[in-house]
Amino acid sequence: MIKVTLRKKTISKGRESLFLDFYPAIPHPDTGALTRREFLKLYIIAKPKTPIQRRSQKETLQLAEAIRQKKANRVNKPEIYTDQEKEKLYQKELGEQDFISYFKQLADKRYGSNYNNWISTYKHLNRFADRSLKFKDLDERILERFKDYLLKTIAQNSAASYFLKVKATLRQAQRDGIIQIDLNAKVSPINQIETRREHLTMDELNELVRTPCGNDVLKRAALFSALTGLRFSDIEKLKWGEVEHVEGQGYFLKFSQQKTNAVEILPISKQAVSLMGGRLDDKVFHGLKYSAWENKQLFQWIKSAGITKKITFHCFRHTFATLQLFNGTDIYTVSKMLGHKDLKTTQVYAKVVDLTKRKASEKIQLAI
Repeated sequence: MIKVTLRKKTISKGRESLFLDFYPAIPHPDTGALTRREFLKLYIIAKPKTPIQRRSQKETLQLAEAIRQKKANRVNKPEIYTDQEKEKLYQKELGEQDFISYFKQLADKRYGSNYNNWISTYKHLNRFADRSLKFKDLDERILERFKDYLLKTIAQNSAASYFLKVKATLRQAQRDGIIQIDLNAKVSPINQIETRREHLTMDELNELVRTPCGNDVLKRAALFSALTGLRFSDIEKLKWGEVEHVEGQGYFLKFSQQKTNAVEILPISKQAVSLMGGRLDDKVFHGLKYSAWENKQLFQWIKSAGITKKITFHCFRHTFATLQLFNGTDIYTVSKMLGHKDLKTTQVYAKVVDLTKRKASEKIQLAI
């Protein structure tokens, strides 16, 4: 529906020029370009003083209103627009939509730690664009400016992760027909810098087994991660119904990864099964949750074991991958057990193993 409004514009000698205001804009009858105004070449005195002036103003306004009504009836009949004109109007309406609001809609469909990353990106978009960024204003220049903002505000790897969320949104917006060009392909991602993935040695892991922890379910879950490679989010939500036993083959976990939503079938050892404990409700690790208090208990347990490395819960997953490779498991198998979609993601662990082996090769020195 095109809204047609009669408006006045002050001109010289105390007069006002009458014109029609269209919203949204309509194609100009001569040029085809979108326009918001059509001047009627009708004029009134802004402040009529005599009866004649007042009568003339009334009649002119009545004429202008009749023209406005006739124009409104005509422009709101679909047949007045060509398909090309309709498409222009549609694209203009799409361009007026807010990119940040669209981003938030996509973010709300995420879950787990991935949801938190999307929301953090959303907050940075709001700060950068002062809470509003229309699709029509999106271009390579403004996206490069957002990259610079992220790199100046947060760590490079976090900036890289957040900007990938923006690129994913651009791809979805193109699929949804909101933008017509592949804007995602026009902007490069932020390069990630390789970080040290801390892990435990076999001796350190066994020391943790022997060391008491103030939170039994946390200790069992951490060791379970080291034996299976599961993330905290997948261990926390693991249910007894996802644990299966096949005669002659052993135990398996059949579950959906929290991060990727991909269905995984993961064989687990008898030791991993022994860490599950007794059944109290549907969840295997009853009472396990993520909080600052649990993190403090984790750090205290690790410190009590005499381990000085900076170990987080996720490091137990790194430990699984590193120890598997160090003990001869091929990288393809480790990648599948970790649920990685790309082998490149797993190769970082192979680098850690190569470095460990290099250090080990230098430990035996002959007196020559």
